Amino acid sequence: MDKPASRQRYALAEEQVAFYHQHGYLHLPAVFDADAVAAMAEDLDWLMDAWASKGPGWSGPWRRVYMSADVEKRSQLIALHDLHRYSKAWCDAVVHPSITGAVADLIGANVELHHTTLHAKPPESGHPFPMHQDWAFYKHENGRYVDCLIHLDDTDDRNGCIRFLDASHKGGAREHVVRGADGSPCTPHLPTDAWSLEDTVPVPARRGDVVAFSIHTIHGSRINTTNRLRRIVRAGYRDPANAQTAGQSIGRPGLIVRGRRPRAPRQAALPTTI
Repeated sequence: MDKPASRQRYALAEEQVAFYHQHGYLHLPAVFDADAVAAMAEDLDWLMDAWASKGPGWSGPWRRVYMSADVEKRSQLIALHDLHRYSKAWCDAVVHPSITGAVADLIGANVELHHTTLHAKPPESGHPFPMHQDWAFYKHENGRYVDCLIHLDDTDDRNGCIRFLDASHKGGAREHVVRGADGSPCTPHLPTDAWSLEDTVPVPARRGDVVAFSIHTIHGSRINTTNRLRRIVRAGYRDPANAQTAGQSIGRPGLIVRGRRPRAPRQAALPTTI
């Protein structure tokens, strides 16, 4: 797998870096203090009311495996991309030195923010996620891409904490199901007869924690069965030299949050128009 060439450390201990490269994920406790989390949560609640979409969530035949017919009809997901474009609190969050330093320790000194995404699971029927790799949604040439889950609520299996297939990132990118039996497009996911959530490791976290994982780590989560909303924001970071080949935000330059953007031979300056 791809590891940073430099051994300089910005935020993590050697043991943490080794754990990430062995297992494909890393739990970072108490990244954000109480005041920062309060500001982020306040703005997140406003974003959910003012800007977020609310709907049935991911499509595909996996839904009938993960949910009963009754729950499947009621299941909802609250989602929004690029929160940092709407809120100062979230601008501050995505450049937090503990996050950007941790990512630099994992993929190299230059770090580019690719996107942010809200995934909020409403009470009692909040959307589960089937087994998948995030690579399927924003394909890149190599594994120098880390997703960071910023927790606004405590999580466990009851409200749908993240679950990882240990060391699965070592297998690289895998083909996903992208069409249903009738040929219609569906949200990318791994075949449910070959990949089971029961084989995964739960990684519960506390409000203010961050869970980082490789773009190639296979993961999923259960439905939120509690009576409280579960709020998580995913921030995706990459080595700016890791070229995207397909998917979300392709061709869009992101914000350099640590280091510099290297220039390839004869590469033009970034465009100033859409």
